[in-house]
Amino acid sequence: MAAHWLLKTEPEDYSWDRLVADGETEWTGVRNHQAAGNMRAMRLGEQAFFYRSVVDPAILGVMTISGEWYPDPDDATGRFVRVKVKPLLPAPRPVPLKAIKADPRLADLALVRQPRLSVMPVKEEHWRILREMAGLEP
Repeated sequence: MAAHWLLKTEPEDYSWDRLVADGETEWTGVRNHQAAGNMRAMRLGEQAFFYRSVVDPAILGVMTISGEWYPDPDDATGRFVRVKVKPLLPAPRPVPLKAIKADPRLADLALVRQPRLSVMPVKEEHWRILREMAGLEP
């Protein structure tokens, strides 16, 4: 079974609309070892939620991993990586962080337990719940 992910971005850094306009992008700037390890685990074709952090934090859509990890050329240490992503589906209903935190079924979601982590796995049961909340087919 393929893994699912959640990738955070700050709206002033990169927006869902820009991803849609670009058609594909490199996911860059990750400087946390756990998040980088999660990126190394991503496989081509897996899906990830696009999560807007800081300002009105919410899940805004679903992306596809379109390129597996490779060394980040901006990292002289060689410890950090990038992946490529493509937009797949916008969320008909953005899923705000407040709604995620309010749902007891999501209490052990990494987004709730480790709020500072920028790239995280999403369990299958959480994936289904969040897709339903977003108005996406299961």
